[in-house]
Amino acid sequence: MTARAEPAAAPGPAAVADRTTEPAPPVIRPVGSRGLLVELATAEQTEALHAELLRRRADGSLPPVGEIVPGARTVLLDEFGSSAQARRLAAELPGWQVPPLTAGSGAVLEIPVRYDGPDLADVAALWGVAPDEVARRHAATEFRVAFCGFAPGFGYLTGLPEPYHVPRRATPRTRVPVGAVGLAGAYTGVYPRSSPGGWQLIGTAPRTVLWDTARTPAALLAPGTRVRFVPLDGERPSPDGDRPPDPGGPPDREERP
Repeated sequence: MTARAEPAAAPGPAAVADRTTEPAPPVIRPVGSRGLLVELATAEQTEALHAELLRRRADGSLPPVGEIVPGARTVLLDEFGSSAQARRLAAELPGWQVPPLTAGSGAVLEIPVRYDGPDLADVAALWGVAPDEVARRHAATEFRVAFCGFAPGFGYLTGLPEPYHVPRRATPRTRVPVGAVGLAGAYTGVYPRSSPGGWQLIGTAPRTVLWDTARTPAALLAPGTRVRFVPLDGERPSPDGDRPPDPGGPPDREERP
């Protein structure tokens, strides 16, 4: 019989505190002559840095920069006024004290949703609750758009606690309808058009147009936007005619959180 190794001792409080207060430093890479790509260890650090960059740009303490584009674990800063400004910020940024992300103070975008998704029961089983409780907990959460991608108008929304993170479907669907509300990993998203997809679908947002080229800006969601999902109480699931218009176009490759 092979002896089973004892589990390693849990780290003491001091070690845990050190991990909490001293996150891994960012990795900063040049992008062309007037851009920087900041790579971070966690999604939380990325959202916090993005919020800090926006705050500093608003108060004038950030060098002029054309674009600030967050990703899952990166923030791109592009089109500085000069290469010297980009190099200076690259040297200074690792020393910044970036506060943890807190609830924003801006307006909250409300997205009406019917919790009628085909994967609602599967998500309820993963959460260990009834389907109605999935709807209640999801609607009680305030979300924040962490970044955008995959298709025009698609936002990756964070806010659900880690116990409610769910895996993608083992077999993706070849077609997810426009307006579908899905979960994957740490993210919630609303499909702006029909496309392939592997997220767990828990509902439908029939009244929200996420991408409209006749609107300025065309995208309803932008990084940093606060979002809440509002249940459409008493509404029965309806045919595709009650979905927002599909902007069409060829489907993009399947998204991955």
